[in-house]
Amino acid sequence: MKAQTAYRNSHRRHARMASAFTLIELLLVMVILVVLAAVVVPKFTARSEQARLTAAKTDLTNFETALDAFEIDNGRYPSSEEGLAALVTAPGDLPQWHGPYIKSVQSDPWGQPYIYQYPGSHGSGFDIYSYGPDRREGNDDIVNWTTTN
Repeated sequence: MKAQTAYRNSHRRHARMASAFTLIELLLVMVILVVLAAVVVPKFTARSEQARLTAAKTDLTNFETALDAFEIDNGRYPSSEEGLAALVTAPGDLPQWHGPYIKSVQSDPWGQPYIYQYPGSHGSGFDIYSYGPDRREGNDDIVNWTTTN
């Protein structure tokens, strides 16, 4: 009977040891997870930046539509001083102002304000743009005019 109990205890101990992971196995799993993350994370990051660029372009189109409606109602575009805020609240005494033309003036997807200038210097009546991902004027700006490179 004692031999049988010793056999059971030995068998249980061996079963417990066989069911545990070794340090090498755990390290191998961690290496595999790190490699997968290194492949997948940059793809999601690029998608995120692409979504921000698309959002900024959509915002510019919405501003253009609102500015055109403002111009139809008031016979002029807002001045640079009035800015995009003129699309939300009436600037001064404009009896034909039928806004708000947009709900609010949001920042660009990178947290910076959109830049509006009237009269514009690129032939579209007004200029509206964002400095883009680097938040500085340069070649990654999102603009409402056609650029040629």
